[in-house]
Amino acid sequence: MKPSLSGGRSIAFAVSLLMTAAIHDACARVPAGSTGRTRVTAIAAAVADADRPAEDKARDGVRKPAALLAFAGVSSGMKVADLLPGGGYFTRLFSNVVGKTGHVYAVVPAELLAKKPQAGDAVRAIAAQPSFSNVSVIVSPIASFTTPEPLDVVWTSDNYHDVYGQGAEVGLAFDKAAFDALRPGGVFLVIDHVAEKGSGADVTHTLHRIDPDLIRKQVTQAGFVFEAQSSVLANPADTHQVAVFDPSIRGRTDQVVLKFRKPAR
Repeated sequence: MKPSLSGGRSIAFAVSLLMTAAIHDACARVPAGSTGRTRVTAIAAAVADADRPAEDKARDGVRKPAALLAFAGVSSGMKVADLLPGGGYFTRLFSNVVGKTGHVYAVVPAELLAKKPQAGDAVRAIAAQPSFSNVSVIVSPIASFTTPEPLDVVWTSDNYHDVYGQGAEVGLAFDKAAFDALRPGGVFLVIDHVAEKGSGADVTHTLHRIDPDLIRKQVTQAGFVFEAQSSVLANPADTHQVAVFDPSIRGRTDQVVLKFRKPAR
C-alpha cells in the first residue's frame, strides 16, 4: 500500500496560497500598467527562488518581502544599497530582482566590524558566489558611507534605531549620506520596530525601538520628502512596551514602513 500524499499536497497547497496572497498584496501596492506588473512578476520570482536558504523562506510569512520590495519600487536595472544587511536576507532578493544590469551594495558599518569581526561574513559569502556577481560589499563608517554610483533605492530594515541611538547628530549624518548617495528622485526606505509616541531616544537602547515621528523628523530634515507609509508589517497586538527580543513579541513586532524620496530637482 502506497503512503498517503494528502499531507504533502496540503502543505504544497498552503504554500501556494501564501505565495498567491503575497503576490496579490504586492500587486495592490504598485501602479497599474506593464511596468508595475513586470516588477511584481520579477519580485515574485525572486521570493519563490528555489535556491534561497530555507531559513530565509521560513521568515517570509512575517517579513512580507514581496509587498515591501514592491512598495519601495525595486525593479530590474536598479542600483540599491542595503544598509546593515545582516545575514543578507534582503540582499539576495535585491540581487535577483535588479538582475545583471543592476547592482546591490551591501553596506556594513566599520564600527560594527570593530566589535564583531564576523558581522560581514554572511554578505561577503553571498558576494563571492557567481550567481550574486552583482553584489558588492562596502565597509564604511555608517554615517558617512558612499557608493561608486548614484543609487535608485537606499534601504534599511530594523536598524535605524541603532544609528539614531548613537545620537541625533549621527542619525542626521546617516540620513544625509543616504540623500547624497541617491540620484534625484531616488527612494529611501526605512523599516523599524515601533516605539510609543513621544518615547524619545532612550528606548532605542532599552527596547530597540523608535518612535516613527522621530524617523520622519530626522529624515525630512536631511532634505527628503515623505511620500508614503505602509501598514504591511503592522501588529496592533504589540504594546510597544517590551524589548523586541522578548519571547512574547520577538518576530512579531509592530513595524513601521516609511518611504521617502529625494526631490527630483
